[in-house]
Amino acid sequence: VQLQASGGGLVQPGDSLRLSCTTSGFTLDRGAIAWVRQAPGKEREAVSCIRSSGRITYYIESIKGRFTISRGIAKNTVYLQMNSLKPEDTAVYYCVADERYCTAFVDEFDYWGQGTQVTVSS
Repeated sequence: VQLQASGGGLVQPGDSLRLSCTTSGFTLDRGAIAWVRQAPGKEREAVSCIRSSGRITYYIESIKGRFTISRGIAKNTVYLQMNSLKPEDTAVYYCVADERYCTAFVDEFDYWGQGTQVTVSS
């Protein structure tokens, strides 16, 4: 199983970015795909997750209403639309997947991809 995250970059506060996660050897039908982020000097934290059923969970209060997770037409693609970005959103964002379910406990995810850097700065 391979997961590839892309779409990160350097943006100013208030800007938007859309991250893409493309998987190989795993499709959303098998379980769940999520986004996890790690800010400098901080622990990794689950951002959002989507299950094969379509159920969506957002784990961080500060991103609710600004971030949207969605599935692509292809079953191996998931997006994270990030609007109204703030400096505190700066982090490496990882695409992860699990054979069973979504969880806030990031260590429980079965598969991890390389992250994409998101930097929000003026």
